[in-house]
Amino acid sequence: MTSTLGIPEFPMTRAAGCPFDPPPAARALQEEAPLKRVKLWDGSTPWLVTRYAEQRALLADPRISADISRPGYPSPAPLPKGGSSGISFILMDNPEHARLRRMVTAPFTIRRTEKMRPAVQKIVDDRIDALLAGPNPADLVEAFALPVPSLVICELLGVPYADHDFFQENSKVIIRRDAKPEERAAGHQALIGYLDDLMGKKLAEPADDLLSGLATRVNDGELTRVEAAQMGVLLLIAGHETTANMIALGTLALLEHPDQLKLLRESDDPALVKSAVEELLRYLNITHNGRRRLALEDIEIAGETVRAGEGLIMANDIANRDPDVFPEGDRLDLTRDAHRHIAFGFGVHQCLGQPLARLELQVVYSTLYRRIPTLALATEVGKVPFKHDGSVYGVYELPVTW
Repeated sequence: MTSTLGIPEFPMTRAAGCPFDPPPAARALQEEAPLKRVKLWDGSTPWLVTRYAEQRALLADPRISADISRPGYPSPAPLPKGGSSGISFILMDNPEHARLRRMVTAPFTIRRTEKMRPAVQKIVDDRIDALLAGPNPADLVEAFALPVPSLVICELLGVPYADHDFFQENSKVIIRRDAKPEERAAGHQALIGYLDDLMGKKLAEPADDLLSGLATRVNDGELTRVEAAQMGVLLLIAGHETTANMIALGTLALLEHPDQLKLLRESDDPALVKSAVEELLRYLNITHNGRRRLALEDIEIAGETVRAGEGLIMANDIANRDPDVFPEGDRLDLTRDAHRHIAFGFGVHQCLGQPLARLELQVVYSTLYRRIPTLALATEVGKVPFKHDGSVYGVYELPVTW
């Protein structure tokens, strides 16, 4: 057995007082080499891919697998009994990945999502109205950051927003890194049962929503009902958790960088808003535990040989700070051309919902701070509870005042 002595553990810890920056130990590995061994919870030692160029190359390489059920896959936590995560096509390989993904691609095209802008604007304005009418101080997460994307994805999918407490609580369990396998499995089963029940209703009475579209495919024999429910779970979780955390964490980052907040608040240039969204996505990296893959063949890269069956972790948080691609990457600069970031991944598995996430963030970042110009943190940043324990990074609460 190969010794793991001296191999650093992953994931790594962020520095105290630096909640927006990647862990210093990960940055140190990036300076040493493009690929370094790290040790996971189960004692395995996959490769940590530290730099931007190598991550892009590998994420586009058909010789790597996203299939979590393969032996050697660098899973971030113990799998439920049976060895499957239940998270539909994002943890599958082609051709099955492509077959299932194609069935839900159309609603997330740039053209289709752009048509949702007026509806998203109304949701944002309504939630700001409710925030201003409520208590002051308030928790921006509960009052605004979580409801906005939840309302949007519920409308798109055809899920009753009245059930948001149920699906949000189960989502939190699923993405919590320290959740026990049986807890995670129970959360999955609860959501799959819920989506399966909804699918039954859509089969009986189709509407103009994404779940009804999946129900049609079930009727046509293209999908099983279980596959459709699993896809619904994936889209529901991904559709609200990541964007909610990006809204709250992005707001906190801007409050801590008042010069950048002033620039955004006082400009009516849509190009600056779009630039701000891309820079905040690059700078913050909500998906902070790396994208996990497995080598299917021996791969020569950056002077190393990644052997077939070895795990790979693409640490996008440090790749998006790679000085060869983003000079002064530790500085938040809303005027930076950050469009090459890999916050949404790269290659065939890049985030399906990125056009919708961008749209929501553009509407939020161009509206919230202009409508509430006196928005301020109602506590010390050191007292804000950050989500260090999950696969999605953000804050549990964000007390604000105005």
